[in-house]
Amino acid sequence: MANLSTPLDRVLGAPAAKLLADTHQLATAGDLLRYYPRRYQNPFQLLGDKRPVLGEHVTFVASIAKVDLRTSQKNRKSTFLRVTLTDGANSIGATFFNGHKLKHVIKAGRRGLFSGVVGDYRGALQLTHPGYLMLPDAAFDDEDGSPSVIPVGRRISGSGDIADLARAVGTTVAEDGGGSDTVLDLSEFDRSQLPIYPAGKELQSWTIWRCVRQVLDVLDPVEDPMPPQILAEYGLCSLDHALRVIHLPEDEHEIETARARLRFDEAVSLQLLLAQRRREDAGRSAPPCTSTDGGVGAAFDAQLPFELTAGQRAVGVQLGDELAQGRPMNRLLQGEVGSGKTIVALRAMLQVVDAGHQCALLAPTEVLATQHARSLRAMLGPLATAGELGSPDHATRITLLTGSMSTAAKRAALLQIADGDAGIVVGTHALLQDNVSFFDLGLVVVDEQHRFGVEQRDALRGKGRDEVTPHLLVMTATPIPRTIAMTVFGDLEVSTLSELPRGRSPIVSSVVPGREKPAWIARAWARINEEVAAGRQAYVVCSRIGGDDGAGQDETDEDEAAGAPEPESKAPPTHAAVDVFERLGAGALAGVRTGLLHGRLPADEKDAVMAAFSAGEIDVLVCTTVVEVGVDVPNATVMVVVDADRFGVSQLHQLRGRVGRGGHQGLCIMISELSPGAQAFARLNAVAATNDGFALAELDLAQRREGDVLGAAQSGSAKTLRLLSLLDHAEIIERARAFATEVVDADPDLTGHPGLAEMVGSVLDEETTEFLEKS
Repeated sequence: MANLSTPLDRVLGAPAAKLLADTHQLATAGDLLRYYPRRYQNPFQLLGDKRPVLGEHVTFVASIAKVDLRTSQKNRKSTFLRVTLTDGANSIGATFFNGHKLKHVIKAGRRGLFSGVVGDYRGALQLTHPGYLMLPDAAFDDEDGSPSVIPVGRRISGSGDIADLARAVGTTVAEDGGGSDTVLDLSEFDRSQLPIYPAGKELQSWTIWRCVRQVLDVLDPVEDPMPPQILAEYGLCSLDHALRVIHLPEDEHEIETARARLRFDEAVSLQLLLAQRRREDAGRSAPPCTSTDGGVGAAFDAQLPFELTAGQRAVGVQLGDELAQGRPMNRLLQGEVGSGKTIVALRAMLQVVDAGHQCALLAPTEVLATQHARSLRAMLGPLATAGELGSPDHATRITLLTGSMSTAAKRAALLQIADGDAGIVVGTHALLQDNVSFFDLGLVVVDEQHRFGVEQRDALRGKGRDEVTPHLLVMTATPIPRTIAMTVFGDLEVSTLSELPRGRSPIVSSVVPGREKPAWIARAWARINEEVAAGRQAYVVCSRIGGDDGAGQDETDEDEAAGAPEPESKAPPTHAAVDVFERLGAGALAGVRTGLLHGRLPADEKDAVMAAFSAGEIDVLVCTTVVEVGVDVPNATVMVVVDADRFGVSQLHQLRGRVGRGGHQGLCIMISELSPGAQAFARLNAVAATNDGFALAELDLAQRREGDVLGAAQSGSAKTLRLLSLLDHAEIIERARAFATEVVDADPDLTGHPGLAEMVGSVLDEETTEFLEKS
């Protein structure tokens, strides 16, 4: 007998176990039983004494009464067999292609098992190229004369699903002569639901099913980790029943019953880990940072040239209250592009600075880090000049640290960070290096969380002083559906900025079919010229840099975006930023000042180009996705996205958020060479139809599904959620969250619930567990 922890080699033997481990990383009986069928089919119905019905998928034992080899009238080299099958009570015609190859197998007088859909040919019922399994002349008969157990022989001869199934369900028995024979129980072919597993060339679905059946045959009753009252409350079946019928169901109701239980297990496993994380964080110590009336925060509020929105004020109060506590704040701040997240984060950082601690702002690119440092200094004005002659008494200092800075500049920045002179430190991944030592880090702000792995966030929080955990504020302009927030960011409280600052107009977007409407492309360049003539600026965004980078996304160390969808087959070639820059400068935009920005430029050159564009010295910036997040040039009003079909939904929404940030209407023109009937073109139309980031986030999730949501940047695994959909099963996730919170509040380590503790590890893969524990 076996349990869920039993290694597969003890049940299946070493060769089969190795194949399952190599192809699907399945090591134990539990791993295999949680490798669920991706679908079911109902192809086999034993004909018996019934007359076949048109459109029915039937399986029956029959003798071949007649075989006629014929040549196709359309192709004289093509042959087929016209066959008459009879089971004694009924006759039906069958056509087999590749007649010359099959005429030696499909012979008159032979018997076989045939399976296919009943069709019509000139008013008569027939099967077209059915699956078949040839049988020896001998057969074991029941008392009533109908065959129920059939010897197949040492070698299974046949094709199609019927032959594959025979290989899966056949039983090997010893012959009198000392050899072995394969015997089929025909009742196996009369199942209403047959499981089809995710499979490949090395390991086919029927082989997986055979292994599953072997495990189920020796599996002890599975002890249920879920409390009986929970099963009763939610109408869930036992785990033992679910793991068995998910593979051997009698009908669709049993399939859904099993899936409902197993989905709940996946949701509970995730939520238990997150609940433990929330409780663990609540037990940690953090520096209490109460707000003060006479500090840099109050001075900044007094000099603000505009009024905060109601949402900004409300979230500011929320953050201020949590920062004043002695336990770590763990909050996700999400808001539409341009909703004012940076000003909210700055006010929170100033409260921490007033309390005598430092803040770190982690940005995904050097361009964005530099932009953040520049904009924070501009917003603070004299309040960012600590250490300079004539600076206010309560001023602070903003220090920038990036990987490409000169050795002298890095050394000076590291010294300011280590001795506490830098109140706010802005940087890229360079902040995570071991040689970066903070004097007293009190708050970590992570901009665009989805661009970082959890190890980076964990490493930066680990730079706190004397075992004290810094507060954490995660910001994202990619709206997150509620179910994702409850799961992927389930250890963080969520705040949302839903309103745009006063004077901000919604962005107008349009899609241009470049191949069919080349004149519209010319009009896009003309529109840019018109905007420049009116004193405004524009972006032209390309999906790749040029040179030898191929047709894909930019591939630079930390300056280019990821996440563009795979191109459609036979997609037209893309346009590189370097080529577009040269072509426009010599043609459609010859009369304006153009600049080029991409991730492969030296850091000082990138900074100089961005500074020139911000200062209005460049009219049109031809660039890659390096400007996707955080870049703020209020005078930019038009963005043309070249090869827009190469970008994802959320990425397009982020990009167009770079325009219309001042007092003028923003316009985004998305150009695609694809046919308007292509799926990617429909995606562009969906983006153009709404500025609602949350609606687009739902669309993005629906297209990418969960494998990407918990993909490389988050867990590195696509097998975390096998049955649970973050998009479709919000109610299940909410129930699981409530249950997990109640259990963990009463039993933080799950010592009184060993079954639940084991379930967490068995349902989730190791990488995901590490991700959730570190996040």
